[in-house]
Amino acid sequence: MNKRDVKILLVDDEPDILEIVGYNLNNEGYQVYTANNGIEALKTAKKIIPNLILLDIMMPEMDGIETCEKIRALKSLENTLIAFLTARNEDYSHVAGFEAGADDYITKPIKPKVLVSKVKSLLRRLKTETQTEEILIKIGNITINRDEYIVLKGEEKIILPRKEFELLSLLTSKPEKVFKRETILDRVWGNEVVVGGRTIDVHIRKLREKIGDNHFKTVKGVGYKFVIDAEDK
Repeated sequence: MNKRDVKILLVDDEPDILEIVGYNLNNEGYQVYTANNGIEALKTAKKIIPNLILLDIMMPEMDGIETCEKIRALKSLENTLIAFLTARNEDYSHVAGFEAGADDYITKPIKPKVLVSKVKSLLRRLKTETQTEEILIKIGNITINRDEYIVLKGEEKIILPRKEFELLSLLTSKPEKVFKRETILDRVWGNEVVVGGRTIDVHIRKLREKIGDNHFKTVKGVGYKFVIDAEDK
């Protein structure tokens, strides 16, 4: 899913929070919508069907817990992720939030970069949940089983380290599509470790050795793509 297609609904009764958080998420390329309370949030959510809702707990008219419960009761919003954005750290509020149907918590105040990383992590979870039907990828004599982390090249079983497997799965999810380096880093490595462009190059080199050099093309200054051979078509 392209960032520009992602809709995020930010709900908070503090104008400063809406402005600061909204500004940083807008800068990342997301579509950001805002609401000042639970009632307004519910109306907006029904209208736009957001991918992610960042929801404050303590709000006038309808608090975050009740808002979350009402959202979870709507069939049209069953795939929407909900994360509470709150300064409250009491255990009971966390338990109540998860029982209401929240997916996660983000504690404020939070640094912009940390917030963006957290949002990316949440959205990766959404991608995983919505793409579970694509367990098997078959391209020519190459079969990738995402469920069992197995790659078959003809009859030969190839066991890849986790990151090599995830990189191969990403590139083969859309053959011939060029994946930018920043997209690869985000989708494969995420927030786990700090890596550079050379890390991608090394993993691509290893995949070329194991899968076939002809399947991987470098687009200089941009990224990589998985190439379908004439024999594969």
